[in-house]
Amino acid sequence: MEVKAVSKDTGVSPRKMRLIVNMVRGKKVEDALNILKFAPTPNAVIVAKTIKSASANAENNYQMTPSELKIVKITADEARMLKRFRPRARGRANEILKRSSHITVVVSE
Repeated sequence: MEVKAVSKDTGVSPRKMRLIVNMVRGKKVEDALNILKFAPTPNAVIVAKTIKSASANAENNYQMTPSELKIVKITADEARMLKRFRPRARGRANEILKRSSHITVVVSE
């Protein structure tokens, strides 16, 4: 049985989020949360929250024991981009892309 949790439109670019996600892929849920607790980036809190949500879903909906759960699949995919413009010289404008990401966590026993 695989249980899933999704965090949408996180406000952090997928490139930065994948660095954090790659640290915990394939680990047990407890180990992953410990790794994320001491990660140097504040974006690790978002990933930890999603992992806790998947663990809680497994425990409450399917009566799985949280200590035996393992992260089977975790991805950070592109979400929508906010497009902004910065004025430049001679009346021109450059586009700024504010990227965000979706985080998907799948846990299993």
